[in-house]
Amino acid sequence: MRLSEYFVLNRTQAYLDFVDIPLNTDLAVFLVPNAIKSLDSSWGNELSSFLQSFFETVLRLIKNGDNHRAKRLLASLSEGNEFHLGYSVGKSRGHGFGDESADSVWDALTKSKAATSGLLQDLEDTALLIHGIGTDMISDAVCNILRRPLIKYTQDMCRYYGIPLTQNVESGPLWNPKKEVWETTFVDLPTTSYGKVILVPKVLVRTRLSYQYDEYYRYYLLPQMQSEHLRNQSSLVETLKNGSQRVTKKALMEKYGKDKLAVVEQTILKPYVLDEYRDAKVESPSSPLSHEQLSELEHIEKPDLNLLLDQLKSLPVGRETAEQYEDIIERIVSVILYPSLCNPTKQHKIHDGRKRIDITYVNEAKGGFFYWLAMHYSAPHIFVECKNYGKEVANPEIDQLSGRFSPSRGKVGMLICRSIENKELLYRRCVDTAKDERGFIIALDDADLEVLVHEYMDSANSQDFNLLRQYWKQLVD
Repeated sequence: MRLSEYFVLNRTQAYLDFVDIPLNTDLAVFLVPNAIKSLDSSWGNELSSFLQSFFETVLRLIKNGDNHRAKRLLASLSEGNEFHLGYSVGKSRGHGFGDESADSVWDALTKSKAATSGLLQDLEDTALLIHGIGTDMISDAVCNILRRPLIKYTQDMCRYYGIPLTQNVESGPLWNPKKEVWETTFVDLPTTSYGKVILVPKVLVRTRLSYQYDEYYRYYLLPQMQSEHLRNQSSLVETLKNGSQRVTKKALMEKYGKDKLAVVEQTILKPYVLDEYRDAKVESPSSPLSHEQLSELEHIEKPDLNLLLDQLKSLPVGRETAEQYEDIIERIVSVILYPSLCNPTKQHKIHDGRKRIDITYVNEAKGGFFYWLAMHYSAPHIFVECKNYGKEVANPEIDQLSGRFSPSRGKVGMLICRSIENKELLYRRCVDTAKDERGFIIALDDADLEVLVHEYMDSANSQDFNLLRQYWKQLVD
């Protein structure tokens, strides 16, 4: 049973911001550091600082010989069942740094030349350089280190989707980056007959780690070693019939080995290769899982956007159905704009609650229209106002949305309504708002939403959004 089924949310994975976990086992996806480091938002920076703080503390203690305290910090990474991510078959159980392998992990870290030489810089490096550490262990460690911000995320998502929270649930160990200690407290969390649950954003999970030691060894280290042996004309150099020379990767692995110990030994001699590998991963971060990939992993149907369009067309106009209209819009927008926009907040309060925004999204785009937008304009968030009007929207609605903008929150929004009788006039008003430096508003109606949906489905889920680019061009030309 999935969490969405347990709490009768009437939503499948595509319409949820978090991973719709199975409650009685694990889902084979993982929370990986590289995905977190690729986030550009303030929340992403917070998550990265938590990870870096913990790992730097452990490494510093090891280098200073305070192995007892380092071991105690690692032992607190005992994996809880509340995340439900990983390889477990049957009842959820983790492979964290703090379970029965804690001693071996601590022993490997304290004895590894990678730790003592300074090669290790963050948690994901251990997958390359420390024997016995793999994807599931790192994912479990990340979940535990980020437990505090993930509990806050869980509470926000529960309020957003109407999931009941149970008060005074034991939090489990919470990392305190300032004090460099683990703490525990009581918090509000969703609970089920299977236990408490902590949710994870689907935009952050992957099916494997970004760092793979065999990839690093074969495609980064070994080519450097081949060049070195050729320059030095070592005994591994072969001369072919045509006179050319080569050093095979097979010969190098037979001489130096092909396990993580060999990787560490060669990286100590050529640390710049590891820097190149890290830089390559930063420049090309792994992509979030698509709706299709998640559907396949979870054995569920893909989202049916045509059904939502039919519901939209049949919905009566007026105040009485305004909430239903907003719900349909939110479902459509959350599907087609994922993974560019995520972490939605409904009826987001600003100015001490005096103003509300129907839906606010965090802009985490790594390509396409919203990425371009963030590179050139203030767009850390995208604001969406929904108007189930049977009349022409005009200046009051434009002023209402532009009044929500600010340099820190962002100055881009979408005004979505049922129909626009005079689109040219409305966009002249939006242009006036932009020229007055009060922000940029893209106005859309039911017909535009249908175009966006089909554009999305016909372009293999592309995030380019030609229609949005076309309307944006009207605002800034």
